[in-house]
Amino acid sequence: MTDLTPISFAATDLDAIATRKGRVAVVVTPDGKLEQSARRVNRLTKGAVQRFVDSDGFAKLKPGEVMSMAWPAGMEATAVDVICLARNHSVEDARKAGAALGKLRGSGDMLLAVDGARRVQEIAFGLAMRDYAFTPHKTDAKDADGAVVVMCSRPEVATEAAAPLLAIAEGTFMTRDLVNEPANVLTTTEFADRLVEMEALGLKVEVLDEDALAKFGMRTLLSVGQGSDSPSKVVVMQWNGGAEGDAPLALIGKGVVFDTGGISLKPAGGMEDMTMDMGGAGVVAGTMRALARRKAKANVVGLVGLVENMPSGNATRPGDVVTSMKGDTVEIINTDAEGRLVLCDVMWYAQERFEPAGMIDLATLTGAIIIGLGHENAGVFSNDDTLCNAFLKAAGNEGEGAWRMPLGQAYDDMLKSRIADMKNIGGRPAGSVTAAQFLQRFVKPGTPWIHLDIAGVASVKSDTALAPKGATGWGVMALSRLVADNFES
Repeated sequence: MTDLTPISFAATDLDAIATRKGRVAVVVTPDGKLEQSARRVNRLTKGAVQRFVDSDGFAKLKPGEVMSMAWPAGMEATAVDVICLARNHSVEDARKAGAALGKLRGSGDMLLAVDGARRVQEIAFGLAMRDYAFTPHKTDAKDADGAVVVMCSRPEVATEAAAPLLAIAEGTFMTRDLVNEPANVLTTTEFADRLVEMEALGLKVEVLDEDALAKFGMRTLLSVGQGSDSPSKVVVMQWNGGAEGDAPLALIGKGVVFDTGGISLKPAGGMEDMTMDMGGAGVVAGTMRALARRKAKANVVGLVGLVENMPSGNATRPGDVVTSMKGDTVEIINTDAEGRLVLCDVMWYAQERFEPAGMIDLATLTGAIIIGLGHENAGVFSNDDTLCNAFLKAAGNEGEGAWRMPLGQAYDDMLKSRIADMKNIGGRPAGSVTAAQFLQRFVKPGTPWIHLDIAGVASVKSDTALAPKGATGWGVMALSRLVADNFES
């Protein structure tokens, strides 16, 4: 797994700034006031920081933005990074500033001298989140050997406050790695093996093989993977950090490690992006890692259905009818609407076994959600206002875009089949909504449920606030916040 940048916190030492190698970052408020460390750098550079602050360049900086001065005279640093940040800065601005530093750091050392700035842990979090690169398949990639030291007035407090945030960053990195990984490497077996390794963190992990899935009656899930040589699996991860006997929150992830569309074959153009069709399972895995790392005081179970959707002589055909674990029959109209077939069986299994206090499924489920919401928001569908509003609040607080979408009987009626209990698609109109309606048929009465369609946010073509282009890790922050605010004792 991609390692986090080593970050440590130390007491402010003005004398060490002059001899520090690598980059040195200091804070200046938007109105031009220099913090103590910035004043020290200004003296060392014979007024260079003040001259920059008095320039038009600084006037254009917004809170959270950074501008650099290379090879400053009077110092051994390679650059001085001036952060524009108010004393009463917001969490968003603090993370934005950290992310800007993470983008600049490269592979060298960095000293971040923030003196008495508030929310220093959020700056460190932003830096850690942005300082990510997926390089295991680049032959000329070099291991990052630098470290970050954050000088502040209360390093012990900052260290304690940063620990749970860095645990979330680690979980996000796991999600990004999984989503970025090519399908010839991240097979269903390799995916399951990586999850089993998390037993070392205190998770209880079980892998259900195809024989077990057949025994449970998960025929819809098995139908998706039957055309592939890669065996279908369900992995169950339990974190029991709450009170014994308390019903857990269940997180369910779609894990299609590669999606050709099956017999309903996708167009060749862009099919290479379907390595990310296991994004929902990746978010569940990363969230479970984060919860274990920060020792969350809650009971949470994560279940992921791992399959590969391939065309072959044994693949499911359009027109086939399969029976779900629930017992409902499904007419397969399009084999490229496969994610819902995976999720419905895993959702039913989770409810039968764990009787969860709430259930959230995540999936890169439909292209239709991208048409509706672009790459800014995940689609949120729910049968429970309380759980849904709690999630939307958590996502908003963490800066992860999410937008509630409708459900209704008229949409559900679009799934009627002539020969089975339902079809697996409802046609082109409202494609993301009818997909959610399909899943809702597998939610037991009384179970609070959210469906998150993350097709537009799991992997993107340009940088985001806290991530380079590619896999974003969207959802780990929001779900961890939801657990912390609503399920921890």
